Amino acid sequence: MITSIRLFTPQESPDFSGDVPFSLLSLLALSLLALLTVATFVWNLLVLLTIARVKTFHRVPHNLVASAAAADVLVAALVMPLSLAKELSPGRRWRLGRELCHVWVSCDVLCCTASIWSVTAIALDRYWSVTRHLQYTLRARWRASGVMIGVAWALSALIALAPLLGWGESAYGAEQQRCQVSQEPSYTVFSTCGAFYLPLGVVLFVYWKIYRAAKFRIGGRGRSNAVAPLPETEVSQPQMVFTARHATVTFQTDGETWKEQKEKKAAMMVGILIGVFVLCWIPFFVTELISPLCFCTIAPIWKSIFLWLGYSNSFFNPLIYTAFNKNYNNAFKNLFVKQR
Repeated sequence: MITSIRLFTPQESPDFSGDVPFSLLSLLALSLLALLTVATFVWNLLVLLTIARVKTFHRVPHNLVASAAAADVLVAALVMPLSLAKELSPGRRWRLGRELCHVWVSCDVLCCTASIWSVTAIALDRYWSVTRHLQYTLRARWRASGVMIGVAWALSALIALAPLLGWGESAYGAEQQRCQVSQEPSYTVFSTCGAFYLPLGVVLFVYWKIYRAAKFRIGGRGRSNAVAPLPETEVSQPQMVFTARHATVTFQTDGETWKEQKEKKAAMMVGILIGVFVLCWIPFFVTELISPLCFCTIAPIWKSIFLWLGYSNSFFNPLIYTAFNKNYNNAFKNLFVKQR
């Protein structure tokens, strides 16, 4: 998603000039943005290589994670470097020409929207796994995940390519050296709703349903199961005890079952994924929707901050996936060992 640039008249422009050097704070900020770009690319590429090389990851939901990682690695490879080049330009002007401007805008909208919808697909997969675990078989998961990945990228392409097909104004302005997403009000409403507000509504609804379903299932088990309690010990930990008497097996549990622990952990992962997604993108999309509709002017520095905060979501996504799945950490170690 591309931030717009406020254009000043010569009388209004007090500070922006090519002769003004970067301050120490600016250099530090640009260095951090460059580091964020490299880290986002490397981390997401590592996730993709791991999924490609480990056969146990060739299934749902890892194909959804791969779709999100592919979108995020493209954000880091195609979008963030050009955004950084614009930040380095005096007055944050676009000096790379019309063709590259159109490529940048289209890739930005395509990749960021695909990343957002991939997070939505991961949340939907978890929702159906919790609420429809009997009907949501392995074959159904494969079919549903394939459809969600296709829809995510198709919708992202539609939103990204619509301005090139004549909807709204051109992204590039030669005289003012500007490069931005079309500010035509109807396209602004369409693009922001399709890229953010619609998936936001889906993920919030889905997580609310996941939370209710998980809470109901755990509460129902506590009321309905007749399971003998284990003797109290100094440290209460979930345990499983099997005893065999006269060719019968007795099963006792203390605390949550393995399946409930797994569902609880998955729900927590989805919750953190959604929370980080909302915190990273909501400032940008609120200003992106309001500015063209109310003709408000937001300082370029704040638009840049909101834009890069949104980009940072592509860095956090793989960290969240791997933090809640030990198999990824083990696969990373094996990948580096084999390479040496």
